Amino acid sequence: MIHCTPFLLFDGNCAEAMTFYQQCLGGELTLTKLADTPMKDQLPVEKHNRIINAQLKSGAIDISATDWMASPSLEPKPGNTVSLFLIGSSYQELKSVFDKLAEGADPDKRTFQELHSVPFGSYGQFTDKYGVGWVFKADKAI
Repeated sequence: MIHCTPFLLFDGNCAEAMTFYQQCLGGELTLTKLADTPMKDQLPVEKHNRIINAQLKSGAIDISATDWMASPSLEPKPGNTVSLFLIGSSYQELKSVFDKLAEGADPDKRTFQELHSVPFGSYGQFTDKYGVGWVFKADKAI
């Protein structure tokens, strides 16, 4: 079953911000550094201490986050640091929703990534025709 959570983008202070939110909201916080994943070889060494995935769960609250990895091709600015994060169990489960929401999306390669296989499953992202950012993740690859 697909579920949705807010997805916050930080510029190097994701661990600090998410720790603060945990202190305010309680719950369990999971922080994963890029250096601790198979994806580290795909990005420069200076990004390896950044958080690739953070998740705070506290009762009905579920917030996901990451540090900005796209610089310098795309810089964080107000309006592009919050997205909706759709999480499913498989590529097949997300693909039809991805395709429908992507209709009319900006095909700019800096912000549009087709749903594809990555070491942790499937991943894709884009900004829709209304300017809303969407991020997709499935536990299983294509």
